[in-house]
Amino acid sequence: MYRILHRAFCTAAEPAKVSIKSISEDLYKEVKLKRLVEKFKKASDIDQFRKKTGIYEVTVRRLAGAKRFGWVHDILEHQKQYSDISNEGFSARLIFLYGKSGMAKHARMVFDEMPQRKCNRTVLSFNALLAAYLHSRKFNVVDELFKTLPTQLSIEPDLVSYNTLIKAFCEEGSFDSALSVLKEMEEKGVNPDSIKFNTLLDGLYSKGSFEDGEKVWGLMGAKNVTPDVTSYSSKLVGLFRENKPDEVVELYREMEKVGVKLDFFYLKAVVNAVIKCCVNDGDLDEVKNCLGVIADFDLDLHKSTYSILVPFLREKCDLMTTIKLCKEIMEKRGRVDGSLLQLVVDKLVNEGKISKAKEIVEAWKTYEDCRYRLNLP
Repeated sequence: MYRILHRAFCTAAEPAKVSIKSISEDLYKEVKLKRLVEKFKKASDIDQFRKKTGIYEVTVRRLAGAKRFGWVHDILEHQKQYSDISNEGFSARLIFLYGKSGMAKHARMVFDEMPQRKCNRTVLSFNALLAAYLHSRKFNVVDELFKTLPTQLSIEPDLVSYNTLIKAFCEEGSFDSALSVLKEMEEKGVNPDSIKFNTLLDGLYSKGSFEDGEKVWGLMGAKNVTPDVTSYSSKLVGLFRENKPDEVVELYREMEKVGVKLDFFYLKAVVNAVIKCCVNDGDLDEVKNCLGVIADFDLDLHKSTYSILVPFLREKCDLMTTIKLCKEIMEKRGRVDGSLLQLVVDKLVNEGKISKAKEIVEAWKTYEDCRYRLNLP
C-alpha cells in the first residue's frame, strides 16, 4: 500500500512537461504584439526556451520591424534576471539582438555590465559588439572599438572581428581603409579567408570601384584562396555595371570550367544588385533591361529592391512600368510598406489616371495582412 501511495504521490507531484515547440509556434502565430511580448517574457522562465536562439531573433525582428523599440528593450532587459546572463554566449546574444534592432547604445550597456555579473568578455562578446554597431550603421564606432578594446581587455581579434571591420569600411565607402585591413591581418599572421575577400569584392564591385575589385580578385589568387559562387556573383555585378558583356560571357565559361554554378538564388541576387546600381546611376533603360531578365527567368525582386525601384520609376514618370510593379508586389505578396504604393496612387491621380489609381487601391484591399489603408485623393 505504501509503495502504491508513494508512486501515486510522486507522479502527481511531477511538473507537466512543457512543449517548447508548441510555445514557439504560438509565439510565431501571435498577431498582437503586446500579447507577444507578454507571452515571450513568460516563456523566458523556462530554461530550455532561453536556449532557442531562433525564436529570440524572430521576435526581436518583428518588434523592431514594427518600430516597437520600447518592447524590444522590455523583453531583452527581462532576460537579465536569469542566471544565464553570467554566461558569455547568452550576453553576446543580447548584444547582437540590440544591434540588429539598431539599438547600439543598449548593446554597449550589456557589454559594459558583463564584469559586474562575473561574466568574462572574450572575442565572442567583442565580435557581438562590433556587429551591433555595424547593424546600427555606426561604422566609425566599429573602427574606434577595434582600435581600443582589444588592448584594454587583452582580446585578440579573430577572422570574424576583421571581417566585421572590413564590412564597416566597405559600407562607409572607405575602400582604402578596408584594403589596409588585409595588410594588418598579414602582419598579425591572420590569414584572410574567402569571407573576407567576398566582403571586399561585394563592396568594391557594387560601388563602382571595379579596378580595386580586380586587384582584390588577383590578391585572392596570390593567397591561394579559391573564389566561390559569392565571389563570382560579386564580379558579375561589377562587369554588368561596367557594361562588359564579353567579359560576362567569359566569366560564365570560367565558372562552368571550375564547376561553380550560379543557381536561382545567386542569379536573383546579382540581378537585384545590378538594378540597385542602375537606379543609383539614374539609368532608366538599364533598369528596364534588368526587369526583362527578371521576367525571363521568373525571379522575384527583393523587398529592398522594390523600395528603391518604385520611387525611381515614379520620378522618371514611367507610370506603366510602375503600375505593373505595384500589381506584381500584391500578386507575389512582396512584403513592402503600403506607403510606397500610396506614393504611386498620388502620382497617378495627379496625372489624371484616376481609373489606374482605383485599380491599385481596390487590389490592395484584398492583400493579406494589409494593415496600411490606401487612400484615393
